[in-house]
Amino acid sequence: MARKSVTIRDVARHAGVSVATASRAMNGMDVVRPETRDRILAVMQELGFTPSPAARRLSLGRTLTVGVVVSFLTRPQAAERLRGVDAVLADSEFDLVIYNVESVQKRDHYLGTLAQSQRTDGLLVMSLPPPAEAVPALSRAQIPVVFIDVHTPFVALMPRVTGDDVMGGELAARHLLSLGHRAIGFVGDAVEDPFGFTSSRDREQGLNSELARAGVAIPSEWVGHGAHGRYEARDLAHRMLTASRRPTAIFTASDTQALGVIAAAREIGLHVPDDLSVVGYDDIEAADYVGLTTVRQQLFESGRRGAEILLSEIEARSDEPPISRLAPELVVRATTAPPKEGRG
Repeated sequence: MARKSVTIRDVARHAGVSVATASRAMNGMDVVRPETRDRILAVMQELGFTPSPAARRLSLGRTLTVGVVVSFLTRPQAAERLRGVDAVLADSEFDLVIYNVESVQKRDHYLGTLAQSQRTDGLLVMSLPPPAEAVPALSRAQIPVVFIDVHTPFVALMPRVTGDDVMGGELAARHLLSLGHRAIGFVGDAVEDPFGFTSSRDREQGLNSELARAGVAIPSEWVGHGAHGRYEARDLAHRMLTASRRPTAIFTASDTQALGVIAAAREIGLHVPDDLSVVGYDDIEAADYVGLTTVRQQLFESGRRGAEILLSEIEARSDEPPISRLAPELVVRATTAPPKEGRG
């Protein structure tokens, strides 16, 4: 004969308390005296009682889930940020639900519905600028919404974790200038994109600003914009490196694109960094493996801080939106060196 399952009523009866008190103790509420809570927890262990997740959600009035809306999940930047989010949630009661966005339609659907539904207790929006028309509803949402790596003015009054892509571009330029480079190219994302991404644009702006202060301008033929990807970056770099006059250094808007530039250099017989210096951006795991000089934007830490802000906002909404700022850092490895004599 099958053994009857233990219920919360059995726990309450054995502990000599009401079902409501047993429920409050299991949910960690402070209204239960410590000695009573200890007795209830001891009875739970003795009877082998495990609270039902569904019942716990119902009693707390929460879903105990956190949603993350992230653009292009398979990109290494997204994966590293999600590792930071998961590191925080792993020590909490909350489950993580990921919504991958690779189209404007998906973005508009998730941002337009998730913050207004009862499917999650809080929402992280990662590297995905919201359209202007979605911002009022997001700011009035009953659940907290926290942005990570979103740098549009639309989210200025909302909780967020931000970097500084302009500063990152300046760091890359300063490093190349200090090595003696003056013939510098850039490979980044397409200028126009349906999502309104700003990172590549801002990194290029930082590069150009710092070079201008040193009296250096990038010729138009040494600027390549295209779809974000290693092979696209390889093709853009190949065009620059096979011209009659080629740059001695190339800064890219991401490490993925930097790997494409390195591949192009090798295909035409150039040695990195002897013939060409390359600087990436992000500091993904592969960057360390190939010895890539890059600008680190603290991907893991941005995810971790975003998750911490969100959990805090779920407990109690702040009067002022919390903002965490992370400064980029230059990481010098093996793909940059002074230009060959006479080629600066």
